[in-house]
Amino acid sequence: MNLKFITPKLHGFLDYTAAIALIVMPFLLSLKEHSIFVAWFSIGTGVGLALYSLLTDYQLSILKLLPYKFHLLLDGLASVAFLLVAVLHEGTLASKVYCLTMGMGVIAVILLSQKQARMPATLT
Repeated sequence: MNLKFITPKLHGFLDYTAAIALIVMPFLLSLKEHSIFVAWFSIGTGVGLALYSLLTDYQLSILKLLPYKFHLLLDGLASVAFLLVAVLHEGTLASKVYCLTMGMGVIAVILLSQKQARMPATLT
């Protein structure tokens, strides 16, 4: 049983959804009241995610300059950054839970993502 069911196309859709969430959630959750740093870190990460998603070699991008595997590496670095902020930053419990949720969510998406598009089976 293959647990890697997130195709590059679905991953792209999740990327743009996550980018919007990272930009909007700090406002919806009043995250600035808990940690200005975490709020701006989330917004900056969302903008960064949107930008490198637009440059990734998958169906939902514009320029296709970055290999998909490199994109996954950037996702991994973002998740580590969120986890480090959660542990090292002296924010409130709400800002720590937010960072842990974002970091672990990205790790889950990476682990469930196919590393490249599956080639269709050919009849011989």
